[in-house]
Amino acid sequence: MLKNDLLLDSTGPFGDTLNTDIVSPEPGSMGVPQSWYVLRVSYSRALKIREAIDVKGIRTFVPMMWRRRQVGTKTEKVLVPAVSNLCFAYWTRQGIEEYIRGFGEKSPVHFYWDRTGDRPMTVPDKAMEDFIKVASTLDEDLIYLTEISGKLREGQPVKVKEGPFKGVEGKIVRIRKSRRILVELPGMLAVASTYVPAEVLEIM
Repeated sequence: MLKNDLLLDSTGPFGDTLNTDIVSPEPGSMGVPQSWYVLRVSYSRALKIREAIDVKGIRTFVPMMWRRRQVGTKTEKVLVPAVSNLCFAYWTRQGIEEYIRGFGEKSPVHFYWDRTGDRPMTVPDKAMEDFIKVASTLDEDLIYLTEISGKLREGQPVKVKEGPFKGVEGKIVRIRKSRRILVELPGMLAVASTYVPAEVLEIM
């Protein structure tokens, strides 16, 4: 394996080295199918793991949100992961397994497993792309939900016809007195968009 010398900070917060080895052959080559895998990252290192995987040319996504923190007498806004231990990677199962093995026995990266426990959890491409389109706006008014109440689950399925969320499919919900599109990754996470006018929505 080749070491990638471009990642300047390849150490974790505990002095351990992140796995930046290049997996060969490249994931997605030779007709191997890729999927959006859900990875559980320990020690709140989602961003460091994302950077290490990005170096390999693998598409990743960590949902981010704005948080206010006190610095001395001032309050500043900082971007932080919406879920500290969550990272999505569009990769092959084999590629991820090799990457995890590269850490040895104390890997900070693990699969999330489906309810059967038989296979790693994946997200359908369309659902993931819609989630990314909404979450990537990084608007302060975005709302992340780890649990969906019964009332929100009853929302009318819609598709956005135009605007910044064009093509997104989800459910129309009202949160904080605002009409929004709720895009759910079942069993994991959901994001509610900023305000969406009724005239850009198409009932599905």
